[in-house]
Amino acid sequence: MTEERPISILQQRRIEANLIKALLPAFERELGREKTRQILTEVIAELARRTGEELRQTVPDDSLPSLASTWEPWLRDDALETEVLKLSDDAYHFNVTRCRYAEMYAELGLEELGYTLSCNRDASLVQGFSDRITLTRTQTIMEGAPFCDFRYNRKADETPSMNRNPD
Repeated sequence: MTEERPISILQQRRIEANLIKALLPAFERELGREKTRQILTEVIAELARRTGEELRQTVPDDSLPSLASTWEPWLRDDALETEVLKLSDDAYHFNVTRCRYAEMYAELGLEELGYTLSCNRDASLVQGFSDRITLTRTQTIMEGAPFCDFRYNRKADETPSMNRNPD
């Protein structure tokens, strides 16, 4: 008997995108484009923060190596091609050189929402994972850049927390 694996994040984003694509015009008619997009952005960020909190519960600490160990669902189905530049207790730096999420949103005609529906989650996810880690990113494939530059860093004078529920 084979073990069933949950769907990949890429598959999940496709399902979400198709639902949002169907609902968005109705919400925009009722609330206006700006308000609808603001609500969508806020909801997506909150979902990502919660995901970060859930991920934190699956690893022994809030270190950068622990954060790096949680990426498999986002990589599944060859969703991202990455180049790790540095992984240490203080830094997890990598570039995404191919993003099938961006390709999928373009295929669905949702290029302009791709950043909101995927990229915008990254900062909120790490906030949920640990308040001791920052993310700096200056460009994304979703926005037309040749690669995404993820730079996770541990805040100065912060050591990983072994406590699963830090105060």
